[in-house]
Amino acid sequence: METKEERSLNFLEEIIEEDLKAGKYTSIATRFPPEPNGYLHLGHAKSICLNFGLTHRYGGRTNLRFDDTNPVTEEVEYVESIKNDVKWLGFQWAEELYASDYFEQLYEFAVTLIKKGLAYVDDSTSEEIAKQKGTPTTPGTDNPYRSRSIEENLRLFEDMKDGKFKDGEKVLRAKIDMAHINMHMRDPIMYRIKHAHHHRTGDTWKIYPMYDFAHGQSDAIEQITHSICTLEFIPHRELYDWFIRNLEIFPSKQIEFARLNLTYTAMSKRKLLQLVNEKFVNGWDDPRMPTISGMRRRGYTPESIREFCDKIGIAKRENLIDVGLLEFCVREHLNKIATRRMVVFEPIKVVLTNYPKGQVEMLEGEDNPEDENSVTRQMPFSGELYIEQEDFMENPPKKYFRLSPGQMVRLKSAYIIKCEEVVKDASGQITELRCSYIPESKSGSDTSGINVKGTLHWVSIQHAIPVEVRLYDRLFKAEDLAEAEGDFKDHINQNSLQILPVVYAEPAIKEAKTKDRYQFLRKGYFCIDPDSTADKLIFNRTVTLRDTWAKEMNK
Repeated sequence: METKEERSLNFLEEIIEEDLKAGKYTSIATRFPPEPNGYLHLGHAKSICLNFGLTHRYGGRTNLRFDDTNPVTEEVEYVESIKNDVKWLGFQWAEELYASDYFEQLYEFAVTLIKKGLAYVDDSTSEEIAKQKGTPTTPGTDNPYRSRSIEENLRLFEDMKDGKFKDGEKVLRAKIDMAHINMHMRDPIMYRIKHAHHHRTGDTWKIYPMYDFAHGQSDAIEQITHSICTLEFIPHRELYDWFIRNLEIFPSKQIEFARLNLTYTAMSKRKLLQLVNEKFVNGWDDPRMPTISGMRRRGYTPESIREFCDKIGIAKRENLIDVGLLEFCVREHLNKIATRRMVVFEPIKVVLTNYPKGQVEMLEGEDNPEDENSVTRQMPFSGELYIEQEDFMENPPKKYFRLSPGQMVRLKSAYIIKCEEVVKDASGQITELRCSYIPESKSGSDTSGINVKGTLHWVSIQHAIPVEVRLYDRLFKAEDLAEAEGDFKDHINQNSLQILPVVYAEPAIKEAKTKDRYQFLRKGYFCIDPDSTADKLIFNRTVTLRDTWAKEMNK
């Protein structure tokens, strides 16, 4: 199998290697620049793995820089969650920085452009500005404020800074070309007035830079060599370069790659915010959400997410990635690390009629057969057990290898049993199965000579621990939400969460901790939920043991 070192280079790595070979840089610098207006999702994870991965491979540094230029939507809560997510994914930034660190310097950059005759204060309304910009096929038109003198522009811009005008009363625009083929170059807005409290600078600033003005200049200040963005920023690159060139600052280079689009998943922060605000989910960390915090709560591991990001690679064109690949990655990792436990979801009682009454014996079960260093645990076995209802059939079809009248099965790590009698209540419902067990068939020392094809998991009723289980499935039924008709919320899967308030687990489950991962035998992979208490353990299903989604959708 090809190793990561042997695989072919992606186009970003080719660019970097060419730059290093040409002597443009001795090492590279990247940045991850989230806006703290929400929680990070899987698309951000791809960007995080990319930016940190490049500097790990080629040497250099990656900064975490918060694009905090819009005080109305930004909160300290989001800042802290972003830092937590980056660390959880396994990365550590060189410097923690904020666009607000550069507010004074950005203001001076704007003054420099005014002095060069390349920026002006505009009194037009937002509607007027939009109209003046024209269309992609018709040029824009100049307005009278474009010809203001440098002196007047400097005075008005300082007055904007000093809070002498109301929100929306004036903006600062770059003076480029209102007939430019690229709409972003038609005198873009650099600053707007916002009398809003900022989470870091308080009420100091009354004006805030637009993303296009703050981003490239922040990159230059930090001497970022390769500023990696998603494809929607291609039209912005010309403006990015224009600002850097005219300010004569460090020539950071913007490069674009395809964002992550995932089947059955909403990957828009705006849409995710709708789901939270309209109570379709229980917060940003709902395990059905594609947020990093939601995936962490569901039991995904950072290793599996990093592996997924590596497998999908870096492309120049948009494509739709099958969420099944993500689920495959987490199954592969959890299979290696998850501790095995027996848990019965829908119990049916089994009474072993020939097992010594009142006897309890401790059997050994292996915690993880995939781990060569795996240890064993003690499991209590008694004459009254729970098995799954689905593991018994009174009138089975041919080649049915689970329990049925007169048929034998093995109980995992225990004995072979045979169903002798089916007990029903007055309504005809099965209440218990009376079975015999074969004393000589004990796992590890079986001398019975009996071969059976079915093996069932079980729990001793006397020792069973009741726990709650939450079964999560994909949040949307539509494979490609971008192509789906109607509102995206019309395609929500109403069966994306099933709560089983009481299931029965073997006693070892009491040792569960937040960091632990479990395979409930034949049921899937699970982790403990933060809602758990000492008196009530709650488990989330991370993923099923195999992909059954395609089969379900094709029924």
